[in-house]
Amino acid sequence: MTAGGIVGEYLALKEESEADLLAMQMGDFYEFFHEDAETVGRELDLKVSERSSGGELYKMAGVPVADLTPYLKALVERGYRVAVADQHEIEGGHERRISRVVTPGTLVDPSGDDAQYLASVVGSGDTVGLAFLDITTGRFQVTSLSGPDSMSRALTELYRFAPTELLPGPDLRNDDDFLGRVRERVDTKLTLHGAEAFAPGRARHTLQSQFGEAAESVGLDSEVAVQAAGAALAYVEDTGVGALASVTRLQAYSADDHVSVDATTQRNLELTETMTGQGVSLFSTIDHTATSAGRRLLKEWLGRPIRQRGELTRRQSAIAAFAEDAMAREGLRDLLADAYDLERLASRAVSGSADADALLRVRDTLALVPELTDAVANAHRLSDSPITDLLDRLDRERAAELHDALADALAEDPPNTLTEGGLIRKGFDDELDDLIERHESAVEWIDTLAERESSKYGVSRLSVDRNKTDGYYIQVGKSQADSVPEHYEEIKTLKNSKRFVTDELAAKEREILRLEERRGDLEYEVFRGLRERVAANADILQDIGRVLAEIDTLCSLAVHAVRNDWCRPELSEGDELVVEQGRHPVVEQSTEFVPNDLRLDSERRFLIVTGPNMSGKSTYMRQAALITLLAQVGSYVPARSARVGLVDGIFTRVGALDELAQGRSTFMVEMQELSNILHSATEDSLVILDEVGRGTATYDGISIAWAATEYLHNEIRAKTLFATHYHELTGLADHLPRVENVHVDVNEDGGEVTFLRTVVEGATDRSYGVHVADLAGVPGPVVSRARDVLDRLREEKAIEAKGGSGESVQTTFDLGSGSFTSAADGGERSDEAAPALDPDTEAVLDELRATDVNSVPPVELMAKVQEWQQQLGE
Repeated sequence: MTAGGIVGEYLALKEESEADLLAMQMGDFYEFFHEDAETVGRELDLKVSERSSGGELYKMAGVPVADLTPYLKALVERGYRVAVADQHEIEGGHERRISRVVTPGTLVDPSGDDAQYLASVVGSGDTVGLAFLDITTGRFQVTSLSGPDSMSRALTELYRFAPTELLPGPDLRNDDDFLGRVRERVDTKLTLHGAEAFAPGRARHTLQSQFGEAAESVGLDSEVAVQAAGAALAYVEDTGVGALASVTRLQAYSADDHVSVDATTQRNLELTETMTGQGVSLFSTIDHTATSAGRRLLKEWLGRPIRQRGELTRRQSAIAAFAEDAMAREGLRDLLADAYDLERLASRAVSGSADADALLRVRDTLALVPELTDAVANAHRLSDSPITDLLDRLDRERAAELHDALADALAEDPPNTLTEGGLIRKGFDDELDDLIERHESAVEWIDTLAERESSKYGVSRLSVDRNKTDGYYIQVGKSQADSVPEHYEEIKTLKNSKRFVTDELAAKEREILRLEERRGDLEYEVFRGLRERVAANADILQDIGRVLAEIDTLCSLAVHAVRNDWCRPELSEGDELVVEQGRHPVVEQSTEFVPNDLRLDSERRFLIVTGPNMSGKSTYMRQAALITLLAQVGSYVPARSARVGLVDGIFTRVGALDELAQGRSTFMVEMQELSNILHSATEDSLVILDEVGRGTATYDGISIAWAATEYLHNEIRAKTLFATHYHELTGLADHLPRVENVHVDVNEDGGEVTFLRTVVEGATDRSYGVHVADLAGVPGPVVSRARDVLDRLREEKAIEAKGGSGESVQTTFDLGSGSFTSAADGGERSDEAAPALDPDTEAVLDELRATDVNSVPPVELMAKVQEWQQQLGE
């Protein structure tokens, strides 16, 4: 075929696949052409060659057939959809057909421990359906959301699951606002799958084909949920990766089963990643898991806290058992360290990508089940705990049968390839044993041939060897080459020797080749049967994998609790949050932490937190949120004691990432996040607000903070901590019954300021911004001058501005009159009064001076401010 023909075929197949890249088999290589060659060359550091044929120039890059998988994984994990076109022999030649399309969401054998979800989202407006399918583990979860905030809640779910690939339904493909927010918050590849897969009838048929009657019994009562689930399954089927058999269960869940922790809050609390990309997250701090599946589950628990009191109590009891029996805990951790990821191994077996080493890992992990069961049974504290209930879920008889089959069949050290022999133990298959015996006999004949021939013909420098070019041959030194018998046929002359072959040797070689080929085929056939048996038991492997992951996660939480003196929180029936000597779980790892108490209850719902910058206000509020979240993971918490009423959501407005690139100012981001909280929080929520209103003018900021405080207190009634520098807000505690002031204490001694980082009752009476500037390394002259200006402002004295050369420029600001006066250095100051104000302005100032802002209701005060603005603007 000409170059044009090859490239034309390549381009046609790529267009058919609708993939980003195409790997087309050509003999022993998979080749990429044109732009694809440049892409893989850049991404994978492959050599790109340039060829010319018939006057046409084209680029190409290739990888050996046997090495495609790791290159494929690397490309897919970079976000590419890669089609694979395999070569098939037909009469008179060959043809190439697309066999599969591997995508970020359908990669069966990924790198890393994280879950790999393919997500599908359907609907618009008030109703949204979501499906999350991880074909590497078989996990398939579906939900529906309804209400005016359903799109925002859908974004939260997407952030929680962090899918590697997202299939938006037909109605969402033109929703630039939603898709734009997805791109901002979720690192995922958007794929436009065929609209017909989302059709309700087709989607329901797809579900029934996969799950049978179970599709109707899981509670998918929303059409959009059915559409999302069916489309996800259809997409996996259409890619041809062959992994659907690992999807054995469909789990319908309600988003209300979990604590609402939106994308902003997950980011602000740094649950699984830090805001800056540096430092440590909560996950990396408390992760002591021994298995990749355990790490995956721990991360899932942190992102999806729950509200079921019974399940939380069960987890706490298991952690308590591990915490109280150190020897048993460490023994189990040692066992778990030898466990492999059964969920993913099952998926690989189902897809046909599992090799002999993968099945050995299944065998070795199944062997741990009886050991774990015995270890738990023999540890009194563990045997009387929910850990026993976890192990009792398993079908240990089926697991033992599968283990024994694998142990009987697989060789202990199998080769990397599946067709060269050596996969299966002797004694497992009679026909295979016969072939192996005959092969070994033929090989032994070859191995002893040199000795027999040398002795028979008196040729001392004689050896027998084999290479790819000559096959088996007899090699004789040149000095004795003339002494060989006549039936030796010379095939090659070398510098110091000659090579010969005999009819008998050639026949034996043909026999060995036939036996090797048949042995390889039969071993592969036996291996495939074994792999299919593993695939048929995917459900039990998934069950065991999930139980091992949960034991590992609970054990990890116990390890951290013991090492860091965490306590078991009381899960209160009320809605209080009472913490004694609470700490921040991450910050306490790197500093000598000052613990603090916290009390929120039905009579004390709203804390206004004041104090200097860098004194610990944000840490105090974040630790309150993290203690609540950890309690609703089922974990112990960093405190001497804690009583936690379950919440339905944790909402934070802490800091603002720079989103100017998206055309949104810091203040706009702040207001959008505040708006989300005010729309989403309920009486059962916990709200954390840090410096609301600081991104705009002072009076605007105070007004917004004031109004938000009233709304949260009067309308929503959520438990709230609100840190602010607007000391005016502390007066609200005198007027709103459930608002209290607390502040971070400071010690002043001889002009020296020490932040005590202790939170005490009451409002702070001043700020310490100049001291913070000093701590931050602002040059001494600036700090000194700032102190002087601050003293004059406090004493309401005129401030004299300094000129550029250091001399005084007689420019002063009088706090009493609010006017500036100036004169050149050395000149006389003007004694003239400031220009008189017009009568309307004077009237407004008189009315302002007469207004008691502490007694006027906020709404009335804001109305007066607007009235004054209108008068001054006329």
